[in-house]
Amino acid sequence: MSRRIDYYFSLVSPWAYIGHRHFIDIAHRRDAKIAYKPVLLNNVFSETGGLPLARRHPARQAYRTVELQRWREKRKLEFHLWPKYWPYDADLANCLVLALVAAGTDPAAFVQKAFEGIWEREENLADENVLAELLRVAGFNPTNLFADANSPAIRAAYEGNRLEAIKIGVFGAPSYVLDGEIFWGQDRLDLLADALESGRRPFTAQSTAG
Repeated sequence: MSRRIDYYFSLVSPWAYIGHRHFIDIAHRRDAKIAYKPVLLNNVFSETGGLPLARRHPARQAYRTVELQRWREKRKLEFHLWPKYWPYDADLANCLVLALVAAGTDPAAFVQKAFEGIWEREENLADENVLAELLRVAGFNPTNLFADANSPAIRAAYEGNRLEAIKIGVFGAPSYVLDGEIFWGQDRLDLLADALESGRRPFTAQSTAG
């Protein structure tokens, strides 16, 4: 029986971009179903005690830059540490992911193209024309998708993801949730793969040793 991974992320997150291909590969190799749960990242941060990047201590900001370079090398990627149009309002792009899911399609290709657009090619993902082209390149017809993404149903689902994330204990992106166990950060993907491979019971804050 296929297992499900709830994927909480935002298209504004460099860490979600860095881990996306690896995550998709892990899920496919283990026949796991992905439930895409894009979220409004800043609100999740603020409601769970985190700080947006600009408000973090300079030492934390500097370390983040070093980590981005380490993972860029580790994952064999080529991307800008500070893209021209980053940060940007990712709500529309995130909601397009939900619109694709609602249409019964797999949004993985669009998500990958969108990540590449902002981080590798420095495209403006707040621009509808840019997003429309990314949809086409990913194999989707953008007709009606923007209206769907802005519909009350999709916006309600987007807000629902935020509330759901906070309720279950998600506090940052990307977070991968398997059987209620949260794996926060793309650097935990190998641990997620191990959990899928072993089929073990999920660990919780109430789990005891022995």
